[in-house]
Amino acid sequence: MRIDQLEAEVLKLDPRVRARLAEKLIASLEEPSEEENTLLWAEEAARRAAEWDRSGKSGTPAQDVFRGARARLG
Repeated sequence: MRIDQLEAEVLKLDPRVRARLAEKLIASLEEPSEEENTLLWAEEAARRAAEWDRSGKSGTPAQDVFRGARARLG
């Protein structure tokens, strides 16, 4: 089906149905695809890792973190 045919068919729909379809179409433009989302998270992880490396800070061993949490919780 060509786009002009699809448009003609959609315009025949009830206004409420067209509104719901319009909302879904707009939402699909606003939300990243699974591939885009994966790429964005990979970039964010790389950015955070580089920031951590530049900070010169050292981490706290998980054992120590859990020990402290248990002590606070009683």
